[in-house]
Amino acid sequence: MTELHYLDASSALRLFRTRELSPVELLDALIARTEAVNGSINALTETLFDEARVAARQAATRYARGRDIAPLLGLPVAAKEKHGLRGRTLSQGLLARKGDIAAADHPVIERIKHAGGIIHARTTTPEYSCATVTHSPLWGVTRNPWNLRYSPGGSSGGSGAALAAGLAPLATASDIAGSTRLPAAFTGTVGFKAPYGRIPGLAPLSADHYRGDGPMGRTVADTALLANVMAGKHPGDHTSLAGVPHLASAPGAADAAAGMRIALCVRLGNYPVAADVEANTRAVASALREAGAVVEEIELPWTTELISRTIFTHFGYLLGPAMEDETEGTAETLASYTRRFMADARRAAEQNRYLDGVRAETRIQAELAAAMAGYDALICPASAVASLDADGDYLDGIDLDGTGEGRHLEHYWEGHMTAPFNIANRCPVLAVPSGTAGCGIPTGVQIVGHPFDDATVFRVGSAVEAVRPWSDRRPEFLAG
Repeated sequence: MTELHYLDASSALRLFRTRELSPVELLDALIARTEAVNGSINALTETLFDEARVAARQAATRYARGRDIAPLLGLPVAAKEKHGLRGRTLSQGLLARKGDIAAADHPVIERIKHAGGIIHARTTTPEYSCATVTHSPLWGVTRNPWNLRYSPGGSSGGSGAALAAGLAPLATASDIAGSTRLPAAFTGTVGFKAPYGRIPGLAPLSADHYRGDGPMGRTVADTALLANVMAGKHPGDHTSLAGVPHLASAPGAADAAAGMRIALCVRLGNYPVAADVEANTRAVASALREAGAVVEEIELPWTTELISRTIFTHFGYLLGPAMEDETEGTAETLASYTRRFMADARRAAEQNRYLDGVRAETRIQAELAAAMAGYDALICPASAVASLDADGDYLDGIDLDGTGEGRHLEHYWEGHMTAPFNIANRCPVLAVPSGTAGCGIPTGVQIVGHPFDDATVFRVGSAVEAVRPWSDRRPEFLAG
């Protein structure tokens, strides 16, 4: 039987409706689990258990009366700290801003609450969500529940770790270069990078066409459930879109991808993919073939250098200057990876015009469109490297072993394969588990769709989940 703290969100809702389970019982199980294991992984910045208990009791009353049953009624949701809660701290992980208070709920928090969800905990990030590891001088090191030596990834690492450890059934995330998909891959969870505009963000950086807020869960159906709540036009974000497609929030069947044409691209050009990551990616492709999909391997003409130069040119004109404005005079308090990120972004803007970056982006977008022509979706790894050290800064880049190439990449962002799809940010991308690396932590694949074709990536994700099930796997480091 599934331990209560690992109960999936969709099953919990069903049990709430039949009154076989109370929202109070589920919350109490999550609180007990948090008290037992969060000290080992450090996934949370804050708990809101007293307020959550009140909300859980109110939800239980509404179920007993059989009316006003909202889509997430009674479900606990862990919120990434950058998704502000009115009256609560909003530090972005920065020591100098640890006393800042959010004046209003972030749009995704507002929607979760309106749908009956209960924000019971807040999750860690690196400073300004600018790293693919999750540690900061303010909150310390967040560790991967599957192996405490390693990072759950970043920047939504606290959300991924909380899900994998059984501290929440659902969590919020955000993604500007892989910050949802990398933690999903490293923790064996599911993360959705929605097309730009699908899920509203917070001005002014909601105008950044690389970024996006979104859902994480332990199953594809749960992630769809939260995505449905988050999506839609919002008056505070003029880039947000109306006409939201409803995503299936029920488990898929093994033949869900039968007849589909799927492109497999293992290296996205010249990414030096670790052997275990490649093997797990190919295993997913083989399982889809056996389930009736046509899977063909393709190539893309990209290089890690091209992608890195393009994204940092973009960061040099938006995120980098925003970070510098908000951290002026506090450089001595910042993590070394934050200072490095701002310096890299500044240097890229000095070397490349904004127009140069846009030209590179449109070239990459066109190459992706050409490669995907005739296919319903593309699958590829989420990360070329199988793991990152939990406390690593990677200021000197990253060494890639296990590939036979002995390559050293100048910047550790080049070890991840997510950023191309922020450059092509109208494409929806779902990250799902693909297997386990030799170091004992999960690996993941990205399922990339055509622009705004969210339904297809969830259809393929449901098929992968059915042919390579993972939701019953648990981190041995936290067993018991």
